[in-house]
Amino acid sequence: MELSAIRELIRLSSKKIVLLVLDGLGGLPIKPNSQTELEAANTPVMDKLAAEGVLGLSTPIAPGVTPGSGPAHLALFGYDPLKFIVGRGVLEATGIGIKIAKGDIAARGNFCTIDAAGLITDRRAGRISSDLAEPIVDRLNSIAIAGFQVEVRHVREYRFAAVLRGSSYRPELEDTDPQHIGLAPLKVQAKEPAAEETAQIFNKWIEGTRRILSNEKLANGLTLRGFSTDPQLPQYENTFGLKAACIAVYPMYRGVSKLVGMDIINFTGEQPQDEFAAASSEWGSYDFFFIHIKRTDSKGEDGDFEGKVAVIEGVDQAIPMLLDLSPDVLLITGDHSTPARMRQHSWHPVPLLLWAPETARADEEKVFGETACRRGGLGSIPATSILPLLLAHSARLGKFGA
Repeated sequence: MELSAIRELIRLSSKKIVLLVLDGLGGLPIKPNSQTELEAANTPVMDKLAAEGVLGLSTPIAPGVTPGSGPAHLALFGYDPLKFIVGRGVLEATGIGIKIAKGDIAARGNFCTIDAAGLITDRRAGRISSDLAEPIVDRLNSIAIAGFQVEVRHVREYRFAAVLRGSSYRPELEDTDPQHIGLAPLKVQAKEPAAEETAQIFNKWIEGTRRILSNEKLANGLTLRGFSTDPQLPQYENTFGLKAACIAVYPMYRGVSKLVGMDIINFTGEQPQDEFAAASSEWGSYDFFFIHIKRTDSKGEDGDFEGKVAVIEGVDQAIPMLLDLSPDVLLITGDHSTPARMRQHSWHPVPLLLWAPETARADEEKVFGETACRRGGLGSIPATSILPLLLAHSARLGKFGA
């Protein structure tokens, strides 16, 4: 449904919505005819919510299409990710508080390890700690290119953001990460002639980094990807009538939330309990809470089936903290699937659980898992339909037509 049509239907309501996203929640059995990570997890609280609510599956982009985290979250937030294109660079930069103006170009940077032949031996520089990476990022800010400014800011561990400041630079640039070890970092290539100048500037900057990184043991190279500028997205309060808050540990998810106009709630700690406590502290100030759990995805990418199970169980144990706040509508889902069996994002539909005691039609399913979700009352829906459902169940959507 077009955003302009939804905007016309918006009604005021005092009901509270929680969108709880376990990143990469969807999974696969390790062996045929066994359970997925979610099904193997002991989740009595989510199972009770499933019995009282309604289940389904969502498709983030389109059937068979494996989503990145940025477009997958945009879909959850109600934006068509095929229409609203947002690059990883602007998400990372915005997530750590760098303001990106139209014409500035942001890139997500990774430190990497290269050998004497200039070939990548580790795409993440041994996942060096933030304590080791921050001083290196500081030194990158000393690179001077006549007439140009590149701001570099540390994000987390081996990741950083690099922003070329200007009013007319173009983001149509190819990534420099070849995505495989044993290959050299690529040069920045323009996808369109108009971006050629921007590509040349970034290549000069990369050349300047080589002297600074040459004596590093692990972070002796870098790659850039996700070149992008401010997408100027429609803002959440104007579009959906929601005063919205984001509670997330990782900067990228704060970035995509900020781009759509959510307020970012600062808190200490990285456990689900810490995030739910942050929601409690701000409960009276917002209509909509997006709460993001990262480690389900991390464990999936590591191929750690049992570790992913444990993260899901930890979230389940903490959910009573959310229920104590008496949300009117709670939806639990993932942005995409990250099966430990595959060690990467996948195209598989994502399980979702909608709990809205006053308005949800309960189905016959009693547990939260992929098999039950496939049989659930919501059926299989596009992820862009989730936000309208949340609005409807919180009495925020009026009637369409006479």
